[in-house]
Amino acid sequence: MEDIAIFFVVNYQLITIVILSIFLGIEVISRVPSVLHTPLMSGANAIHGVVIIGAIIVMGSAPEDDYLALALGFLAVVLGTLNVVGGFVVTDRMLEMFSKKKKK
Repeated sequence: MEDIAIFFVVNYQLITIVILSIFLGIEVISRVPSVLHTPLMSGANAIHGVVIIGAIIVMGSAPEDDYLALALGFLAVVLGTLNVVGGFVVTDRMLEMFSKKKKK
């Protein structure tokens, strides 16, 4: 427990920046009109593609006996891939809403 307290004392500036970034991101995203959702989703998919590449690089450079780094890297790859695929599915569905419907 003391190690956790020391970690927070040493890194309080970084933790504060992360927390403020979360609140800023929520405010920015909540004010985006629905018309801009598709372009923003495409940008987010590109960013998560970079995250996947970074996680693969981290896993490749981690020592074989560092199971924590390997497990976190694997988890990052899996979650990033799910996010990218889900984003493309949502984007595709939104674009279908704007396409002309075929007559039967």
